[in-house]
Amino acid sequence: MRFIYKTKGTCSIEISFNIDGKIVTDIVFKGGCDGNLKTISMLINGWTADDIIKKCS
Repeated sequence: MRFIYKTKGTCSIEISFNIDGKIVTDIVFKGGCDGNLKTISMLINGWTADDIIKKCS
């Protein structure tokens, strides 16, 4: 299932991603610093939502 999150107070204005079961894939940031956000997308692709929350907290 595809989700779209509208951000507030960040350079990126939107984050879209798929969740299949517990696995997050196909993360796309709209706006923001292209290089950093591509790296973040590649690093967390295939992680569970819980793992992403733990690492980013």
